[in-house]
Amino acid sequence: MLNLSTPYSLLPTPYSLLPKFVVTAAQMRQIEERIFIAGMPVAALMEKVAGLVTRKIEELLNPNINKIGVLVGPGHNGGDALVIARELYFQGYEIIVYCPITKLKELTNYHAKYLQSLGVNFIENISPFKNCDLLIDGLFGFGLEREISGDLAESINQINSWQKQIFSIDLPSGIHTDTGAVLGIAICATHTFCLGLWKQAFLQDQALEYIGTSELIDFDIPLADITAILGEFPTIERITKTSVRENLPLPFPPTTYKYKNGNLLLITGSHPYTGAAILTGLAARATGVGMLSIAVPESIKNILNSHLPEALIIGCPETETGAIKQLPENIDLSKFETIACGPGLTTEPTSIIEKILSVNSPLVLDADALNICGNLADNSLVNQRQAPTIITPHLGEFKRLFPHLTNQLNNRILTAQKSAENSNLIVVFKGAKTIIANSQKISINPESTPALARGGSGDVLTGLVGGLLAITSTKITPFEAVKTAVLWHAQAAILAAKERTELGVDAFTLTQYLIPAIELFLGVRSQESGVRR
Repeated sequence: MLNLSTPYSLLPTPYSLLPKFVVTAAQMRQIEERIFIAGMPVAALMEKVAGLVTRKIEELLNPNINKIGVLVGPGHNGGDALVIARELYFQGYEIIVYCPITKLKELTNYHAKYLQSLGVNFIENISPFKNCDLLIDGLFGFGLEREISGDLAESINQINSWQKQIFSIDLPSGIHTDTGAVLGIAICATHTFCLGLWKQAFLQDQALEYIGTSELIDFDIPLADITAILGEFPTIERITKTSVRENLPLPFPPTTYKYKNGNLLLITGSHPYTGAAILTGLAARATGVGMLSIAVPESIKNILNSHLPEALIIGCPETETGAIKQLPENIDLSKFETIACGPGLTTEPTSIIEKILSVNSPLVLDADALNICGNLADNSLVNQRQAPTIITPHLGEFKRLFPHLTNQLNNRILTAQKSAENSNLIVVFKGAKTIIANSQKISINPESTPALARGGSGDVLTGLVGGLLAITSTKITPFEAVKTAVLWHAQAAILAAKERTELGVDAFTLTQYLIPAIELFLGVRSQESGVRR
């Protein structure tokens, strides 16, 4: 029974808060130590965690699975695996255990002895695992630092070559907890059960092909223990759908009108890259921004008008190659809440970039605008800006913008943080797990899809970021607006891929799924049927 006098912070962390927390190996170790010091027996926690994982495994098991191989390491991750093996054995599955390291921790050793007493087969080489229907990986959990080598590396290599279904406990063995790097060799899991709190490896691109699908196993860590180590407002967080839903600019106030709903200027496109301007404009339109102006070369003005009839299309003088030469002299840049610039621009209009950098409003720079800016560490115009500057580089652009950080890209999270230090930059480091960083905080989008690996997807993101910054300028911080845009962008792609397959999600199709994705957030669209209710 719940004791109503128990302080809220000492109760288990509400599941709505749990997904946002991200820890390093050192932080997880400190949190667990607090739990044990408070009186939770290690053996009791192992039983609880292993029981939760066992139930999840049973939910995922194919009815045809009968023989299960369990990889057991020397530490408590191995102990978890042995308890799971015991429970599955009692459920009637045939269990075989491979424990390549003979010196086990005391508690793990007890569980091994008990399994042996039950008659479970402990094998001395890996070859019998080839006949198993499923493998459970409990070799190493969080905190592994040394490279796996020798006979154990050869065994893992053999296991991976069989391409079997593998469930990993906490992390695939051989993955560095913080960087996601492969320590010599690593298990290629099909599904990973992350224990307690999300580890940074789950948000590092280089680990994703080893992690497979993943889920968090909540074993009721008190909020007080988390905040004691991470702080009340952690530096690194996962973006959650709950937080993004709160930041959407809906519902609109009943007395709102277009001049109160954001004024956005897009500077984009050229004769060779007309599509970039269209995609950016369509995405900005989806945000509901009240006033949308798009500056393009005069020769493509009519094309933009046909796709975005409600926008004010500003024709600009152009170069011989069809790029914007300059902005019209009568344009007042100070009237816009946000300016977004770059997609399809080409690198010719350098003077435009210099001009907009002097404007005291949030500025979104993408694609060619970033190429014009060059090395941001040496760009005084960017570094001296007082208003936020949002940049959205992919890996190649990031290397050009921050050449001094290229040797640190083995940890994308820390590298993104360093790129935003001592500046008013908000860096959107695009990737499988897109990272948003400023000088105080890092947010990471945990969900994405390879469907976004298409030309023009970044143009759509630029339009979303620009529109949301303009429309929410008096309601939420620019950082929160950017987070919302990044998750919205990814969720639209996920929805499109589900309904059209990944092959069917070109950038234009992506723009058509922006509003359906928001309808899902608001509960006016069924995800199962894809039909509005």
